[in-house]
Amino acid sequence: MRRLDRYILSQLLRVFGFFALVLVAVYWVNRAVMLFDQLIGDGQPVLVFLELTALSLPMLIRAVLPIAAFVAAVYVTVQLLRSNEIAVLQAAGLSPWRLARPVVAFGLVVALFLMVVMHVLVPAARTQLNQRQAEIAQNITASLLQDGVFQHPSEGITFFIAEITADGVLRGIYLSDTRSLSQRVDYTARRALIVPERSGPKLVMIDGFAQIHDQATGRLSTTTFADFTYDLGALIGPASRGRSVRELPTPSLIAPGPELLAETRAAPAQFRYELVSRFIEPLSAVATALIGFAALLAGGFNRLGFWREIVLAVVLLTLMQILANALAGPAMRSLGQVWLAALPLALALLAGGGLLARAARVRPPRANPAPEASA
Repeated sequence: MRRLDRYILSQLLRVFGFFALVLVAVYWVNRAVMLFDQLIGDGQPVLVFLELTALSLPMLIRAVLPIAAFVAAVYVTVQLLRSNEIAVLQAAGLSPWRLARPVVAFGLVVALFLMVVMHVLVPAARTQLNQRQAEIAQNITASLLQDGVFQHPSEGITFFIAEITADGVLRGIYLSDTRSLSQRVDYTARRALIVPERSGPKLVMIDGFAQIHDQATGRLSTTTFADFTYDLGALIGPASRGRSVRELPTPSLIAPGPELLAETRAAPAQFRYELVSRFIEPLSAVATALIGFAALLAGGFNRLGFWREIVLAVVLLTLMQILANALAGPAMRSLGQVWLAALPLALALLAGGGLLARAARVRPPRANPAPEASA
């Protein structure tokens, strides 16, 4: 029987490797295209683009591997059903529970790899990625400090400084914001300062006025102000901030101290939820593989195809993800409700077990006995 387990497990791992590579490549290229337009438009070199796309890879692997495990389980099970290998094994006396053993082992192998990704690679990649993004934001902020040049830091934004004094005061400010389709806003100010904050740099304009042009009615209105703050962080990203909960290593999540709570500005329940999620999410690969296998086995062989069983499995996984998203909020608000993070996984495993129980009750039709020879 170990030979049978190795046979099915080898097929699952081979197909999983192919689909994981394809799905990661598709998601990575999609992410890289959007990042390329943003970074190259801001004047960043190609090396920065390659570095940021490489740092985003662990997060993509984390999201894609459970899907690849489900696809591999469905693909291999369909092939076993079409070649009647499942029927032969069941005729030999193997129950659906016994046939599911290599599938569960396959899910545990994927979960083990995801444990390494969740506990080691993802926190380190998030930390490095946020540091690089903060450095890029600071570089863009510094590039704005050029006098006598019309600059376009973002689409629909025009920025001009007439003079920059030795003490860092900006004089003769012009800022045009045409990102909205309904109105255009032009700001002018005698003086301005760039103030760094946690959410991003702020442009504080002093002694100026704003012209608001309504595109629908053509009406122009003006407003004077003594000081006005414009959020540059919305354009170029945050300049500096502390670490988030998702960047912390796993040992730091077990018993966070007051300094760590102040740095992240997160509640203790958020630390506990992140800690539990790093163990729960990898095990979702076991649930996805088991549901894909059990749904097809419960349906049995069908000459019309297996699309109904596949749709059932996809619906069950979709409901599991919807429930996980719905329970994430309450679980992060209270320490007493952190157990809700494990509820979707438990229900998914129960659904897979229920499908296997149904498959155990469905017996394949026996062949008609040969008619006795007439005397």
